[in-house]
Amino acid sequence: MRYDTAIFDMDGTVLDTVTDLRNAVNWAFEQTGHRHDFSLEDAKAFFGSGVEVAVSRALIMEKLGGNAGDDGMLDELLKVGDTTGVKDYGISETELNRIAGVYRPYYDAHCNEHTGPYPGIPELLKSLRARGIRTAVVSNKPDEAVRTLADSLFPDQFDFVLGEKSGIRRKPAPDMTDTCLKVLGSSRSRAVYIGDTEIDLKTAANAGLDCISVTWGFRGRRFLEAHHAKFIADTAEEVEAYFAQ
Repeated sequence: MRYDTAIFDMDGTVLDTVTDLRNAVNWAFEQTGHRHDFSLEDAKAFFGSGVEVAVSRALIMEKLGGNAGDDGMLDELLKVGDTTGVKDYGISETELNRIAGVYRPYYDAHCNEHTGPYPGIPELLKSLRARGIRTAVVSNKPDEAVRTLADSLFPDQFDFVLGEKSGIRRKPAPDMTDTCLKVLGSSRSRAVYIGDTEIDLKTAANAGLDCISVTWGFRGRRFLEAHHAKFIADTAEEVEAYFAQ
């Protein structure tokens, strides 16, 4: 067997969280006097790099006008958290932090209202564990929400769970996956990272891990191919088949 450890992203990979994420962004923006009509597709463009980056992208979309489907908008938003920040658009970091401070407790309290596993994911996890493969979640989602959702929707299905928390650099830095490998006693050559965005591709590369990219989450096949994904799965069954190679 090629791998003994499967490390999953959460949002857009094992869980369809986009409605609860969108609702929380709109609520926080409404409470702070901002645009609050963001769509599900907008929310998919915002998330993947943590709360502050998501709020930054929403503020920039508000300033630019339009939505995630507009030409060039996704490319513009994905610069944020990588090469640019809100100050490059004339937006106050103080306001960013104020909105993030409103968002976090609201999302923690409402993170499981419209969230559930993608088709085939519960069966995939059970199959992997039955083969003796260790399973984990490493996500840029706040650690409290990650643990709440894992415990509620996947009881006893993960050997390790980690979300964004103080003292550990978030993805795409390798720190979170390194922590996972250390705790599980796994080697890089025997572990694979499974995710749905460019952040997951970068995380796997930075951590020295193979990567499986999935198309049912926040980015589609064309986007993943353009970002040089080597293996792309359209279904959970295709992910399972990868482990049988």
